[in-house]
Amino acid sequence: MTNTYVKIFDTTLRDGEQSPGATMTSAEKLEVALHLARLGVDVIEAGFPAASPDDLEAVRRIAVEVGNPRPGHPHAKVPVIAGLARANQADIDKAWEAVREAQKPRIHTFLAPSEIHMKHKLKMDPEEVVQRVSEMVAYARSLCADVEFSPEDAGRSDPEFLYVVLGEAIKAGATTLNIPDTVGYTTPEEFHKLIEGIIHNTPGLDERITVSVHCHDDLGLAAANTLAGIRAGARQAEVTINGIGERAGNTSLEEVVMALRTRHPIFNLETGIDTRQIARISKLVSNYTGMIVQPNKAIVGVNAFAHEAGIHQDGMLKHQTTYEIMRPEDVGVNQSRLVLGKHSGRHALRTRLAEMGHSLDEVELDKAFARFKELADRKKVITDLDLEALIADEFYRPRDVYLLNGLQVACGTMGMPTATVRLRGPDGNVQTRAAIGTGPVDATYKAIDMIISVPCTLLEFNVHAITEGIDALGEVTVRIQGENGHKTMDAQSEIEHVRVYGGHGADTDIIVASAKAYINALNKLIIARTEGAEKVKNDFGVMLG
Repeated sequence: MTNTYVKIFDTTLRDGEQSPGATMTSAEKLEVALHLARLGVDVIEAGFPAASPDDLEAVRRIAVEVGNPRPGHPHAKVPVIAGLARANQADIDKAWEAVREAQKPRIHTFLAPSEIHMKHKLKMDPEEVVQRVSEMVAYARSLCADVEFSPEDAGRSDPEFLYVVLGEAIKAGATTLNIPDTVGYTTPEEFHKLIEGIIHNTPGLDERITVSVHCHDDLGLAAANTLAGIRAGARQAEVTINGIGERAGNTSLEEVVMALRTRHPIFNLETGIDTRQIARISKLVSNYTGMIVQPNKAIVGVNAFAHEAGIHQDGMLKHQTTYEIMRPEDVGVNQSRLVLGKHSGRHALRTRLAEMGHSLDEVELDKAFARFKELADRKKVITDLDLEALIADEFYRPRDVYLLNGLQVACGTMGMPTATVRLRGPDGNVQTRAAIGTGPVDATYKAIDMIISVPCTLLEFNVHAITEGIDALGEVTVRIQGENGHKTMDAQSEIEHVRVYGGHGADTDIIVASAKAYINALNKLIIARTEGAEKVKNDFGVMLG
């Protein structure tokens, strides 16, 4: 790598998944990892293997299937696959077990040198922290040639002590030093000074060591701090898709990458990201996590390239650059309106999906074509956004435990809202139930609950139209929290009680979309309970920011 190249380290599958409600199944994490590889990220932090057996297996699958040359793509860039570990041998062993089969594995270990964390969380004095860092980085290096060390809460650490800790990490064999602003506390000027000081004062730091930055958005400064760190000399940025993550989130991948690209004369830096893939993976992650991207979100929000004010519209008609600093096409936002219709055939659908980046085999194409024809019979104009929603609903969802087999609703001002729901269960049997509710969605959800019988609380319900018109395809996202009906809960159920699951559904009938989204979320909850997907508690306190 040259000094003008910035590595993009994506932690959507680790720090991003720690965002409340962003839980993904192993299959979903693998699909996101494949899209991240296509996007061109340099490092994928695939998870925290010591957190649970399911997380370890998810990281291992990603290491095998994404961290090695893929059949049919011999020349595609193979990303580094990283696993997070606390600074103890057990965690490091599990991280190595998970990533060792990747072509380019990395162990990422961390320990906090800030006074706040040492005193209140770790109960360690500075000498003990230095010794632990030295021993554990050396142990990780004995297993893996690529070791990243993060001094958690670096933004609130004493710089002079930080130099000592980082110097010991280098001496023990660290190849990357990641500097986290774990709680989003610093300002860009402070963070620039911190990174500059580390580069100039850390013993043993030379061009062989990569300095990385990892910022959180608690004060809305994550992207600004990351860019400040890069300007100070950092050459790796740790980011997530859509900026998801703990509390207010992480630095957004799309914002940093497009800032470096759009303001190239200022930064004079490059990344390996194929920016045309950004909109697609943003939608994928949103669907899988059930976390809607706010309309005014930079780069990927639905309003990012929308113009309503008359002055703006006039300027846009005269010249695009009057009110757009980047083209929608640069981030994969296709402005095409009419794409396909009811008379289009399989070949046309395959071609258009391929242009959009979806490579389907014959079986998948058959499923997509059947859904497409069903949609085309109800909708005159089908756009790329419709197709993205269709593909997301058909393929980007958890394995079906329960599947919607039929739905009929009666509602209005003359009677009580009633829903009759038919579901196919995991044993293949079909069950039908009817319920009365305060409205059609409430009645539908009550009928579903009568069949599935998994106690949960509906925390959030969001609905929006994907395209314009009364025949628009509607999208629904929900977030639910698992509950336990017994007074005495075991440790597993105790964790489930506070875990949040997101669901997504799309259909021209918004009640059907609502049912799909709720069933989608319930399926995730069921899979997590039956396959042990819950994470264990961190014995050091909160996880690394």
